Amino acid sequence: MEVTSAVHSVGFLPERLNTRPCFLSTRPNYKVPLPCTYNGGCSKRTCSVVINSTSATSIATSAAAAEGSLSEVERIKQKCLTWQWKDQYSINYFVSSDAHDSSHPSLLLVHGFGASIPHWRRNIKTLAQNYTVYAIDLLGFGASDKPAGFQYTMETWAELILDFLNEVIQKPTVLIGNSVGSLACLIAASDSSQTLVRGIVLLNCAGGMNNKAIVDDWRIKLLLPLLWLFDFLLKQKGIASAIFERVKLRENLRNILSSVYGNKESVDEELVEIIREPANDEGALDAFVSIVTGPPGPNPVQLMPKINSPALLLWGDQDPFTPIDGPVGKYFSSLPSQQENVKLFLLEGVGHCPHDDRPDLVHEKLLPWLASLSNS
Repeated sequence: MEVTSAVHSVGFLPERLNTRPCFLSTRPNYKVPLPCTYNGGCSKRTCSVVINSTSATSIATSAAAAEGSLSEVERIKQKCLTWQWKDQYSINYFVSSDAHDSSHPSLLLVHGFGASIPHWRRNIKTLAQNYTVYAIDLLGFGASDKPAGFQYTMETWAELILDFLNEVIQKPTVLIGNSVGSLACLIAASDSSQTLVRGIVLLNCAGGMNNKAIVDDWRIKLLLPLLWLFDFLLKQKGIASAIFERVKLRENLRNILSSVYGNKESVDEELVEIIREPANDEGALDAFVSIVTGPPGPNPVQLMPKINSPALLLWGDQDPFTPIDGPVGKYFSSLPSQQENVKLFLLEGVGHCPHDDRPDLVHEKLLPWLASLSNS
């Protein structure tokens, strides 16, 4: 039976977009993918509606136009999926849908402290031109679960990454991380039992889950008593809540981000919202306290000698968190002369988050390095 009106045929479609795909079809096995717009979400991964070809063309065109009007962050969010880790925790992730040469490794992007998948807003489109790109929200961040009372560790995040490789990606992959995300990737890649890490890219790798790991830095030594005091205060629920509420105020977040970015123009309202929105989730305060006060985890000095796969180090020279002249920065700077598999590029005028701060400089070094992996 011909359906004469696409609007009536899909009468349940409201205004708000959901992330799951909906398919419109005029005959068996012929489907046109569209964003599912049912507020309650589809009960299945896909749904289908039989309509005539004219209606299908009209709706597909409208959907394409709607997607074209979305910001990159909105587009990324719309395409995110959920993976159940250990049948207990919901983990938010993104995957680019373009098919590429199977000889190319996949890429897995892992964000840093306080960030999430959209922090790769200026990288995914470029990388997805030649690679299948995955990005993940670590447990406790972004749209992933933030379980109450959970004790976060670097080892937990590394285990999550390895399980994601084995259960979801299931092919050789280059791990690309920023800050604590870099350290989590490094821990995962150093696991002697893993078989899927094709290479690692570390963007201003952290020395630990928090600054207490970097005790060799005179700057940290001076601040260590204050860090201990801060830990004590954060373990008082009322004080921790007051501090957290103040930190996540828009103006305060903007000031913090401006202090760690070299290119101040990259600190826009969209970036502030990328950090601020997940901080309002239930469990975000517990995650913040656990991460800041918890054990720093394995040190890169212990881990890098275990890495035999190719490693690319991209380091912003204006990073106040892990400065190139600090213990962690100096150690990584020395590696290219000690390990043939390691390459290091210093990015001038760039802060702690090079991929979002100056994506052009990152892509300039990253893309040829990735191409060399595919050709080797």
